[in-house]
Amino acid sequence: MAGRTYAVFIDGEAGTTGLDLRRRLEAMDGIALIGLADAERKDPAARKRAMAEADLVALCLPDAAARQSVALADELGAAGPRIIDASTAHRVDPGWVYGFAEMAPGQAGRIAAARRVSNPGCYPTGAIALIRPLVDAGLLGADYPVTVQAVSGYSGGGRSMIAAHEASGGPAFELYGLQLTHKHVPELFRYSGLSRRPIFVPSVGHYRQGMLVSVPLHLDLLPGRPRAADLEAVLRKRYAGQPLVSVAAAPADGRIEPEALNGTDRLELRVFANEGERQAVLVALLDNLGKGAAGAAVQNIALMLRLAGAEAAREKAALDA
Repeated sequence: MAGRTYAVFIDGEAGTTGLDLRRRLEAMDGIALIGLADAERKDPAARKRAMAEADLVALCLPDAAARQSVALADELGAAGPRIIDASTAHRVDPGWVYGFAEMAPGQAGRIAAARRVSNPGCYPTGAIALIRPLVDAGLLGADYPVTVQAVSGYSGGGRSMIAAHEASGGPAFELYGLQLTHKHVPELFRYSGLSRRPIFVPSVGHYRQGMLVSVPLHLDLLPGRPRAADLEAVLRKRYAGQPLVSVAAAPADGRIEPEALNGTDRLELRVFANEGERQAVLVALLDNLGKGAAGAAVQNIALMLRLAGAEAAREKAALDA
């Protein structure tokens, strides 16, 4: 259907992800956005009318509101739109396809064919990208006691955290989620291939955006006692030819900062190691508002609507369909 224009409704476009997604979609060919007046944005009847007109609805809402929106769409029956949900409400729901196109062979094709896609969380995107290929290759045991440590800019915390940091400065750095029940753990656990629930320790720094996700490993506790080069080779093979996910050499000075990919939709992976001590640290670098949020949503929307020339899908949109 070359030249077709698709109608897209963003339910929750006033939030951080919604605003960024709208900006991106406005710049894309083949997309016509359906808008609502400010007074209608929380009106179920108005939202349902917009859904009825849309080919695809993008949900940029809190979890409870996202579930309510899906219920509205369900009322439209078979004529209802396809849906991509940026909340955590449906990320482990078996009726939804997980929207990390590079996660495994065939995943991009599953997204392209899906009626309902759950956009991944920013932290799990980095962690799953590091862990899943190694589990699949047998270099990381599924029952290995994985710890994932991560730091994000404050924009990852949504409107309230952004306001706190920009109004009063906020703390320079803080750990959070130390009850070990962070909302991203279920998807990280499910899609990483692990059989043992990982420990996840998130943190936030006083800068707007940019993210590092790290996974420390004892090499002698891994199956076959691999070298760091073996881990890197598996990652390179998994993401060979991928335009948005790549493996980079670890810098000799052993340093990396979280803002290096800001403003892009790229995800870079590195393996830092000390072979003498038989220890390694896997590190993912991304913009939490890019590949970790609206950038991933645009990539998934382009796959779902088969927009071959769109921003984040021009790079082999039907990669392994």
